[in-house]
Amino acid sequence: MVRMREHRDREQLRVTFGSVAEQYDRARPSYPPRLFDDLVGLTRGKRLLEIGCGTGQATRDLVARGFDVTCVDLSPELAAFARRNVPEAEIVVADVEAWEGPQFDVVASFTAFHWLAPETRFATAARLLRPGGTLAVVHTHHVRNDDPFWLASQADYDEVVPRPDNRPPPLPNELSELEVDAALFEPPVRRRYPVETEYTADEYLALIGTYSETIALPDAQRAELFRRLHARAAAQGTLRKLVIYALTAAERR
Repeated sequence: MVRMREHRDREQLRVTFGSVAEQYDRARPSYPPRLFDDLVGLTRGKRLLEIGCGTGQATRDLVARGFDVTCVDLSPELAAFARRNVPEAEIVVADVEAWEGPQFDVVASFTAFHWLAPETRFATAARLLRPGGTLAVVHTHHVRNDDPFWLASQADYDEVVPRPDNRPPPLPNELSELEVDAALFEPPVRRRYPVETEYTADEYLALIGTYSETIALPDAQRAELFRRLHARAAAQGTLRKLVIYALTAAERR
């Protein structure tokens, strides 16, 4: 099992999402309902801080489960959508690593915790949690199923965006676990939720157009990559994308 890789150019990429806020709101999926049901059972107390809510994909489900949600997000553009989508939540535009907020019963982060500085991300969460409160981190793992698109499309990335770390999505049994700071948190509970979704070529391009490394590509390079991927996906008709949502929940010591 491999260790979780950190994002290349994390500081630059973490601020890219606001430039595609409307597309992000339209194309990004929500999370499995069972994940939120489990989260209720793994936590105590309703005051929840969400780190990086995007346009509210998880926020609306947290509110529906009875949590009193405050979200801190870097992007004013994403936050504007989140306020419209989930008016019951308090949305704050700030860098949570420098934000001086109160302590919460739960600190949760959905596909955003990896954008915090690796050396201080757990200390940031612990600072914002009451003793005995729960940190809940959800990572979204894009993994390989038996759809031929994932191996075949690697040639498009290698030709248009050649990088030494280019590779197809990992297999499910190759996923890493989030290593929790044992000095700050108790041993974690881990759950996984596989979800397979069918996409048309247009739908798939809309989705990957909201990924940070795709947004950051030069326009001409992104257009050529999208042209190739669209043609390949359209030739298949549809493609099946497998995602494993991994929940790690740990109490603050």
